[in-house]
Order: sequence, then structure tokens, then C-alpha cells
Amino acid sequence: MSSNKPIPLEIKSYTVWDRPTRLFHWINVILVLALTLVGGIMMYKTELGITELSGKIGLKTLHVYIGYGFALNLLVRLVWGFIGNKYARFSHMFPNTNSKSELQAYKTELAAGKTPQYLGHNPKGKFAVFAIMLLLVIIMLTGLFRAGTDIYYPPLGSTIQSYLADTNVDPAGLKPYDDAGVNAEKASAIKPIKGLAGEIHIYGVYLLLLLILLHLFAVIYTEVKRQPGIISAMFSGNKLIQGQPKDE
Repeated sequence: MSSNKPIPLEIKSYTVWDRPTRLFHWINVILVLALTLVGGIMMYKTELGITELSGKIGLKTLHVYIGYGFALNLLVRLVWGFIGNKYARFSHMFPNTNSKSELQAYKTELAAGKTPQYLGHNPKGKFAVFAIMLLLVIIMLTGLFRAGTDIYYPPLGSTIQSYLADTNVDPAGLKPYDDAGVNAEKASAIKPIKGLAGEIHIYGVYLLLLLILLHLFAVIYTEVKRQPGIISAMFSGNKLIQGQPKDE
């Protein structure tokens, strides 16, 4: 007597996320949270009773130091995006010329009640990862610019000091938030650029936090409803796939 029961698909373990990719992810989480915390204190320093200039400079300096760690971690990841394993490379993580058709096929399978399995990011996830990485780069660049213009820290600090220093004034002698020795005309000229960089930085962080919340929701939903094991894979590096993965 024949049976109509479907044959269960084989579950196989795949090594996907290499150690540098996992380290970047969790270090980035910690540093983004730390930067957001310090940045929030900076925005509400008056309400928190921090009114002295030394306190303002101290908070900015702490923010910059943490930012250096954030920038270094991100730069390593950008390099790793070209030399890491298959799933760490941007060519596999980011949308490409086939992404539109892949996204449509993915939506069609979901609509049909199927649960397509992916070793890397699914077609929707690739767009999210690209947006997050782009925001991280923008936040890094604007943050480094403000570090140079606000408290004259590297990599642009000495260049900004040289530009702002008045005639016969030693650029190295300029102090943060002090107009002594600063050319007023040049300071006025750089102010709009500095302000724009600051706005892009702050609103970039707001958008990043929103994307992170959406990312967390999507990961948890996918873990529960469609592809178990994607959260644990960011700790172990291994994914358990039932059947044939779409992106092997």
C-alpha cells in the first residue's frame, strides 16, 4: 500500500558567517549603542546639569574616542567585504542586477505558502543591509568631520586649525569652542558646512536606529515563521538549512 506522506527534506549545517563578520556585527552593536548613549547625553547636557565648557568638551571627546573605534571596525568590515568568504562579500550581500527578479521570485514563493531558505541574506534583506551599511559610512564620515571642526581631532583637526588660524597665529594653539586666534571670516564660511554635516550626522543616526528596529523585527519574524536558526548563526557562524538553499 503506497503512502502519500511527503518525504521530509534533509536538514544540513552550513558554515556561513566567518569570524571577522560576526565580530564586526557584535562590536558594531556595542559601539552604536555607546555612541547613541553619549550622543543623547550631549544633546540634553543642559537638562542633565552639565553646563561647564569642560563638561561639553569632555563629552565630545568621549564621543569621538568611541567613534574612532566605530570607524576602525567599519573600515575593517569594508575591506573584508572584498576579501572575506563568499557570504561576507558585498557582491553577495548587496543588491545587484538580478535583485529585482530575485525579489519577485521570493515574493511569489512566500505568497504560495513556501518558505525559501537562504544561506546569506534573502532578497529583501540585501536591500536592508545595503541601506544600513551606507548609513554607517555616512555617519562615520560626518562624525569624523565634526570631530575635526569641533575639537580639532584627527584626521581633519590640524587641517581645520590651519584654515581657521588668523594671521600670525599658531594653528596648534587654537582651542575648541574658543574664538581666540580664529579668523572670523573663515569661521563664518565653514559654519554652514559644519552645520550641514551635523544635521546629516544626527538624522542619519535617527534613520539608522529606525532601520535597526525594523531589522530586529524582520529577523525575529523570519526566525519564528520562515527560517529558524538565523539568529544563532550570528553567534556560531553556522546555519541549518532544510532542503536546497536558494543561494548556495
